Amino acid sequence: MNDEMAKLMVVFRTAPYGSIYSFEGLENVLIMGAYDQDVSVLFIDDGVFAIKKGMDNSGTGIKDFSPTFRALEAYDIEKIFIDRTSMESRGLTKDDLVIDAELIESDAVEKMMEEQKNFFMF
Repeated sequence: MNDEMAKLMVVFRTAPYGSIYSFEGLENVLIMGAYDQDVSVLFIDDGVFAIKKGMDNSGTGIKDFSPTFRALEAYDIEKIFIDRTSMESRGLTKDDLVIDAELIESDAVEKMMEEQKNFFMF
């Protein structure tokens, strides 16, 4: 497999509760990390809530899985990005998040996505 084929980006765009997309996205990222893929992770739009500390998920029937994102480090997934505009427009700061990630500007998000070959959107 050439390097271009192995370059993967997982994009979290949807809120973590109300659907299973964020949870499935997390599972996929961990599986890809286990197989030593070149994985980048991007949180944008309501996807930033997937990594928010203390999410109130009562009434959803879904256990709070946001702390599981801390496992990304154990899988050597280091390319983790958050769209600054998405985070700030939702009233969040880096202190509100369960993981440390690099804040990037919207124009950098666009450029990064253009460079990717394979996407998984959740």
